[in-house]
Amino acid sequence: MYKIASLPGDGIGVEIIPEAIKALKAIGERFGHEFSFTEALVGGAAYDAVGHPLPAETLELCRNSDAVLLGAIGGPKWDELPVHLRPEVGALLPLRKELGLYANLRPCILFPGLIKASTLKEEVISGVDLLVIRELTGGLYFGEKKREPLPGGGEKATDILSYSTFEIERIVRFAYRAARRRRNILCSVDKANVLESSRLWRETVTELAREYPDVETTHMYVDNCSMQLIRNPRQFDVIVTENMFGDILTDEASMLTGSIGMLPSASIGGTVALFEPAHGSAPDIAGLNKANPLATILSAAMMLRYSFDLEQEARVIEQAIHQILDQGYRTPDLMEEGMTMLGTSAMGDLVAAAIEDQKENK
Repeated sequence: MYKIASLPGDGIGVEIIPEAIKALKAIGERFGHEFSFTEALVGGAAYDAVGHPLPAETLELCRNSDAVLLGAIGGPKWDELPVHLRPEVGALLPLRKELGLYANLRPCILFPGLIKASTLKEEVISGVDLLVIRELTGGLYFGEKKREPLPGGGEKATDILSYSTFEIERIVRFAYRAARRRRNILCSVDKANVLESSRLWRETVTELAREYPDVETTHMYVDNCSMQLIRNPRQFDVIVTENMFGDILTDEASMLTGSIGMLPSASIGGTVALFEPAHGSAPDIAGLNKANPLATILSAAMMLRYSFDLEQEARVIEQAIHQILDQGYRTPDLMEEGMTMLGTSAMGDLVAAAIEDQKENK
């Protein structure tokens, strides 16, 4: 029995989480596993219901589960709330902090069937397979924030960016271990020519590199990395970087896959890991059955791999998605001429069916 906390959240979250659950139930049927799903409120939906974006009951459920599956949170409806009650600040950041989720993994893999879905040239993105590891509980997002009035009028706003040697060593060692399971290439991204925190970051990585002589270590400024991701993404294997840089770079990297709707993520560090698509709540398409559920289903595959050590089962989900895309099925964000467009639910049904078909054809 694997106990999973299901947090649909806001916007399209309530549409995509059920599709990931379909895939996990299909895996359970095929391999004889039992998954138990307990749903709870989070984000704007939680604020509307109980007055806080992260109810104590939700946090307790997460702590007592084997893994957390999160949809998406936030939206314009809650943008005018006090900062500490906005879904992103009042729910997502404290959830990461309370669960000790210091490492965010975002694999960026181009499925061959989507090579024409990207706006980039085929010869640039063909074969892209990289992993961005983002430090998740430090940096600007968790630093002290304040506003103060100025004597001449107006205000001064301050966000403090700080990192300790311990925080850097922890995430970089994690990245080195990941690189050793892949192609033994690690690129550390910083802004050491300007930021003191980045200088400490680079010095720490340089020192740790001596412990991993089998891994090729390079350093790159974040602005150059943002260019290189578009110019020559295949040069990268594992990228490790701080919180804000990782947030921005992974959104850019998602375009290498054809859509941000194809980018899953895993947040790891404590005893309970959290899995979620990298995209937001997309309120403009919420309720229209247009959302791409594949990033969420791929996040469920990451759950099988990282939380439950079920590598074969994770690969079965990924192969099912590979098969469906090769057959020409697309959600609106991936639509190309000659393809068959499906809604959110129908795409989830196809993935579950493909998982079952693999059982029949075994």
